[in-house]
Amino acid sequence: MGASDIWRWLQALITSWFTRLVIAVLSAGPVPTHIAIIMDGNRRYARSHQKLVQEGHAEGFNALHRTLEVCLKLQIKCVSVYAFSIENFKRSPAEVEALMQLAKNKLMEFCRQDELLQRYGVRLNIIGRKEMLPEDVQEVASQVENLTRHNTNAILNICMPYTSRDEMTSAIQTSLQKSLPNTKGKGKRPDSMEFREITEHDIDANLLTNLKGSPPLDILIRTSGTNRFSDFMLWQASENVQVHFTDTYWPDFGLRDFVPILLSYQTKALRRTSSSSSVDVDRVSPGVVKGRS
Repeated sequence: MGASDIWRWLQALITSWFTRLVIAVLSAGPVPTHIAIIMDGNRRYARSHQKLVQEGHAEGFNALHRTLEVCLKLQIKCVSVYAFSIENFKRSPAEVEALMQLAKNKLMEFCRQDELLQRYGVRLNIIGRKEMLPEDVQEVASQVENLTRHNTNAILNICMPYTSRDEMTSAIQTSLQKSLPNTKGKGKRPDSMEFREITEHDIDANLLTNLKGSPPLDILIRTSGTNRFSDFMLWQASENVQVHFTDTYWPDFGLRDFVPILLSYQTKALRRTSSSSSVDVDRVSPGVVKGRS
């Protein structure tokens, strides 16, 4: 074993030890239930490292694997990632084909018994217009979903092909269909039907993420320094969600980026708990004083 091999071994050992230490510290505080990530910057990462665009996307999947494992070790129950927008079909045919092949290969890796999903008991959901995917990708996606459908420890939502507008449109359509009265055999004309009112709760319940059992969103992260949502989880991120934009390209995203985000969440969660406790004390105190007088 040469000096360079020893150095790499030491680096891996130190990184592993540091990761375990960080996870142990973070686990002592409140942990988010659901994190969503817009994995942006793969192409700019590739250009900045003089690599092919396809290589940048491949490094992006490696970053997903790393980040997902940290989330699972922290017992975060749900991770949703924006893997491919419906709008991405407008990119060059060569890039779209490369992305679809990469998605197929990575999904096949998830099928391995010793892979992350099986080790941690994760159910994988493909969220979006699956019928727009190539048939071979659809087949592999169905295999992974079927293989992991009984896993109950955590959820991984891979959103592809997806846009939030499409998800909300689908939820409204489903809610409308469910609101239609059952007129089978009653001979009622459509213009004489009484429709049940569609509420915000109906739309929320029929979102694709919620139909798959996802808990409410806590944190939304976008990498690469772009400060916009790009049509991702607009409904879910509309209330009580911490949004973080980081300048790091997604393939480079690691603990140095993730830890401050989690610490910020924990600080705010503890502050809310403390504030709630103070309010409770203030409400009780006057009654106690009154009871003594």
